[in-house]
Amino acid sequence: MAAKINPKDEWDQLMKQQNSGKLSDLLAIILPGFLVAATGVGAGDLATASLSGSLLGVAILWAVVAGGFMKFILTEGLARWQLATGQTFLEGVAYRLGKIIGWLFLPYLLLWSFFVGSALMGACGITLHAMIPIFKVAANGKLFFGILSSLLGLGLVLAGGFGLFEKVMGICVGIMVFTVVLTAALVWPGTQEVMAGLFIPTIPDFQGSGIPWTIALIGGVGGTLTILCYGYWIREKGRTGPEAIQTCRIDLAVGYIMTVLFGLAMVIIGSTIKVEGQGAGLLAILADRLQEPLGLLGRWLFLIGAFSAVFSSLLGVWQSVPYLFADIWTLFVKQTDADVSRDLTKILPYRLYLWAMAFFPMIGLFMSFKEVQKLYSIIGAAFIPLLAVALLILNGNRTWVGDHVNRPITIIMLLATLAFFGILGWMA
Repeated sequence: MAAKINPKDEWDQLMKQQNSGKLSDLLAIILPGFLVAATGVGAGDLATASLSGSLLGVAILWAVVAGGFMKFILTEGLARWQLATGQTFLEGVAYRLGKIIGWLFLPYLLLWSFFVGSALMGACGITLHAMIPIFKVAANGKLFFGILSSLLGLGLVLAGGFGLFEKVMGICVGIMVFTVVLTAALVWPGTQEVMAGLFIPTIPDFQGSGIPWTIALIGGVGGTLTILCYGYWIREKGRTGPEAIQTCRIDLAVGYIMTVLFGLAMVIIGSTIKVEGQGAGLLAILADRLQEPLGLLGRWLFLIGAFSAVFSSLLGVWQSVPYLFADIWTLFVKQTDADVSRDLTKILPYRLYLWAMAFFPMIGLFMSFKEVQKLYSIIGAAFIPLLAVALLILNGNRTWVGDHVNRPITIIMLLATLAFFGILGWMA
């Protein structure tokens, strides 16, 4: 684990270094937010954003911003709890809400891990097959490249630890945002239309599916279970204590701005062409359609950005989700007290879960990607309202978090999140 760092001194030093031109130090501070952005963007997010744009146009760009702000509120709440109490979210649940919740969370984590792992392998496989079509049958390409991507992710996590992981993820985020935003700029539908879609909330009616697609777009921005991993990443960076809350708000704002920019770009791209299909297969269809107005360069530009998005998500899940299992194992199975100095990546449960995530979801590559994606989306969406309830309870108790209790705007947003996903469940 990294040594403890005073975040205020870290930030003051950063500002001095930034003024002297050391951009790399700025990136080092905001990288945890980048990790959230990269891990939260998966194949389902790309597909939902582009299909929503194709069906409803740029009029629903505001929904991307709303979804990004919702996830920012949730992740900020997680960071605030951890920095105010010294406990991760799971530790807070164990000590404040009862260990039975941990036992209920464990089977949920296992199901989520399998379906998200399968979906990400399939997404990487299909995207790489579109880039390197060495197989005549697309299913064979998905299988081969999906397995290859999983093994590559496993190797990167094992070889370099957190240091290599954050460097590779930083590169992926840069490529992901640059290439997809540039593609959106090349097919720009018009500034007036885009500005109206951002600042005038409307939901176009498309065969009665305008509201469901808009809800799906809001819910799909920024990931689900993976936002819990932010707490482990800031612990790796040595951030502890309430004085680090403001620093975390800054890097989370940067991370979710990146997420929103990517989502906006995908809606804009989808709005300019007619697209059909499901899941990661849609990425290849989009690339083929973009080749008509942009040429071969445009097709490759988009595919590189799409692969950076789905592979960075796979790598982020492979590195971070084993943290959750290791924490659950320590807190709910062994039932030992939390030790903030322990390096979870070095203990056996983390390593076993990492290997399991890299191999067991390969079974899903033989399943319909559409069905895997559907199950993954349902399981992921079920987590967000439960998280909102937990944050209302944990961060609403001044005895536990002191002056860092939920502010009125936070309470309103958490209640709005509950209402939103209640509507989503009713309409499903």
